[in-house]
Amino acid sequence: MSHPSWLENIPIAITVSDAEGKIIEMNQKAADTFASSGGKDLIGKNLFDCHPSKAQEKIRQLSQGTTANVYTIEKNGIKKLIYQIPYFQNGKFAGLVEFSFATPDVIPHFIRD
Repeated sequence: MSHPSWLENIPIAITVSDAEGKIIEMNQKAADTFASSGGKDLIGKNLFDCHPSKAQEKIRQLSQGTTANVYTIEKNGIKKLIYQIPYFQNGKFAGLVEFSFATPDVIPHFIRD
């Protein structure tokens, strides 16, 4: 699927699956992030085939609810925020979206009223 140029060129990896777990979209940053696993050739593959059993259970949990799975990781000295969330069409679970992006070591936190 063709994406607007801004979506292809932002430094945020975006991967989208359908309700069965099949990867249906990836922007260029996601393809680069998963290059060693096939990059954009992962489109059409199933998320369950790309993850170990513990992660597969989390995918199942996400597909049954409405809450996000949000966590940070560090890999090769780069800290990232991972935000995974189900999406719905006409009130029915339609798949999952994952956003992944690098974060600075310290993130300012503001409380706004």
